[in-house]
Amino acid sequence: MTDVAVQLDPQLLEILACPCPEHAPLKPGTAADPQADFLTCTSCGRSFPVREGIPVLLLDEAVEPSAG
Repeated sequence: MTDVAVQLDPQLLEILACPCPEHAPLKPGTAADPQADFLTCTSCGRSFPVREGIPVLLLDEAVEPSAG
C-alpha cells in the first residue's frame, strides 16, 4: 500500500462519498499532490480537507479543481 498523508480506515474510505449530487467515491490526496491531506472526488474533482484525521465533507470547505 502506498504511504499517503491521509490515514483513514480502508473500510471508511470505501463508504465515504462526495456530497455533490453524483455522490462519487473519494480518493486520498489531490490530483496535483497525492500526499496531500485531502480527499478528492472522482467525479467533480473537488478536494476536501482532512483535519486531524477527520474528513471535512462540506461543499463550502472544498477546494475547487483548477480550470487548467
